Amino acid sequence: MFANIAVQHWAFAVYIIAAICLCLGMIGLAALLGGRAHGRTKNKPFESGVDSVGSARLRFSAKFYLVAMFFVIFDVEALYLFAWSVSVRESGWVGFIEATIFIVLLLIGLIYLWRIGALDWAPRKAQLNDKKTD
Repeated sequence: MFANIAVQHWAFAVYIIAAICLCLGMIGLAALLGGRAHGRTKNKPFESGVDSVGSARLRFSAKFYLVAMFFVIFDVEALYLFAWSVSVRESGWVGFIEATIFIVLLLIGLIYLWRIGALDWAPRKAQLNDKKTD
């Protein structure tokens, strides 16, 4: 039994050593065979042959991050519901009631976010102007 465990660990150690040697070899070959040209425009980034204009440090609205968080939350919900749907026969009515409670809680959270205005994309001033014109 000990021999089998030792063989498995040695195989893993050989794999790790081989992976490290392969990475070091590729980095070494790139350093030896890579280009040596230096210049002012060589270090300037470009995409698809077009020079960049402006800074890459753009300020995004927090609403973009809110949408990303909503996506993650409801994507995880879909994963849980998919796992439940695969085992719906084994879970029976108890599983159905639990899934229903889960969906209702998520809907309550969505309604709460909608009511506080977290899902509104228009700025407050634009919303007020729209209400005045109605």
